[in-house]
Order: sequence, then C-alpha cells, then structure tokens
Amino acid sequence: MRETMVAYEAVSPLSHDAAVEKARKALAAEGFGVITEIDVRATVRNKLGIEREPYMILGACHAPSAHQALTVAPEVGVLLPCNVTVSVEDGRTMVRAMRPDSVLGILRLPELAPVGEHVGAALRRVVTACEIP
Repeated sequence: MRETMVAYEAVSPLSHDAAVEKARKALAAEGFGVITEIDVRATVRNKLGIEREPYMILGACHAPSAHQALTVAPEVGVLLPCNVTVSVEDGRTMVRAMRPDSVLGILRLPELAPVGEHVGAALRRVVTACEIP
C-alpha cells in the first residue's frame, strides 16, 4: 500500500469483482456501512455510450465518526461519505480509499484531527486487506 495526497492505494491480485466484494467485507469488519454504490462503467455507458474499464465507487460511512465530525462542524457533511474505489487500470485491479486526514484538514479544525486519524487507520486496513487474496 502507498499513500498519495488524497488516497491510500494498492494493487490487488484479485479480479475487479472479487476486490469489490473484499472491500465491502473489509469495510463491514471496520464498522463501516456502504451507503452508496456508483458503477462508473455502467453510468458512462448509459449516459455517454462509451465503454471503459470497470470502476466502482463505494460510499462508506462510519456512523460514530460521521456523527462526531458533524457535531464539531456541520459543513463537514459535504466531505462525506468516505469513498473507496475499485478500478481496473492498465490491466491491474486498483483499490483506493480517501485520506480523511487530508480532506478534514481543509477545515483546519484541530477537533477533527482524531476523527481523521481513526477513520484513516481503518481505511488503510481496508485497502491492505484487498492486497491479500
């Protein structure tokens, strides 16, 4: 796993569909619920008539952390949920999760730092789980 400015990411040895399922299970094990699913491939095909590689966005919510963050700063809601993506790029399955510390850092509220750290650690574990078949 590696970190970019906005995401934790890893190449998974799994197929796209298997990695999506693994990500769902890893999210559940970390206490997240998947509240939205966006099949970008299907959306682009239906709306634009363009074929692309598989790309799934899982909108995950860790309710206790979301509640804590929203209590500190209601405007944080525009930064939720925590997105996890599974895509095929250059023949490889890529798994990414947003870095909540980076996103919450935009607000510059020290009270949100522990939320970002806690959720970030959980999302790192989700991405790492997808590296293992």
